[in-house]
Amino acid sequence: MAQVSADGSPLRRDGRRSDESRNLRLTAGIAPHADGSVLIATGNTQVICAATFEQTVPKWMKDQRVSGGWLTAEYAMLPYSTLTRKPRDATKGKLDGRSVEIQRLIGRALRAVVDLETLGERTLWVDCDVLQADGGTRTAAITGATLAVVLACFKLRRQATLQGWPIRSLVAATSVGLAQGLALVDLDYEEDRAAEVDLNLVMTSRHELVEVQGAGEEATFTAGQLSHMLALGQDAVHDLIEKQRAFLHAHDPALGELPFTNGPG
Repeated sequence: MAQVSADGSPLRRDGRRSDESRNLRLTAGIAPHADGSVLIATGNTQVICAATFEQTVPKWMKDQRVSGGWLTAEYAMLPYSTLTRKPRDATKGKLDGRSVEIQRLIGRALRAVVDLETLGERTLWVDCDVLQADGGTRTAAITGATLAVVLACFKLRRQATLQGWPIRSLVAATSVGLAQGLALVDLDYEEDRAAEVDLNLVMTSRHELVEVQGAGEEATFTAGQLSHMLALGQDAVHDLIEKQRAFLHAHDPALGELPFTNGPG
């Protein structure tokens, strides 16, 4: 007989409730040569997120006389991150479509909460490298990259090289899926593979949506099911953002004085 929670709903194979995220672990300074870095682990998924400033902007910004700075992201799965070795994109001569899609998502999520004008004439590179993949690598990358960007900007703030504070709010992401009609939060690989519907939700600490990606896998879903998945995802993201805040405060109490730690704006 399947295990059930206190309310009678079935427990997942790892003992979680349907609305329960995996255990989150955050480690700062994993890449000491970056301006800010975090190792994020959610369950068995592990991603190194590093943010590094470059004192220039892309050529297109100069050509079009666009003021301010730029933020861009790169995403890669290391060869040993999956059950069978995944060849590096460099050996194939090009990025695969999935990597391109994910790194663009990470960049969009971060640019939604970073004031590029305040960055000044510099580029912030965000590198997300998957050490171990067990589902949710793109959502973990967004959640961890946000913290790496905060730490990088905080470093420049302490060096008095930023004109102001560029980060308007925190941003985090989670996955939700439908498996046999049951909505599940933060799917691992086996759950994701079996899900009939996949949804990724990106939100800010101001309770604003940045992006919603949802699709049926040879299946359909109703507006009611979508609303339920969104509600579960929002609760999960709010919890992630509270953990981001706690992590930043523990890293340096001075981070608790910055605007994004004050809750919804």
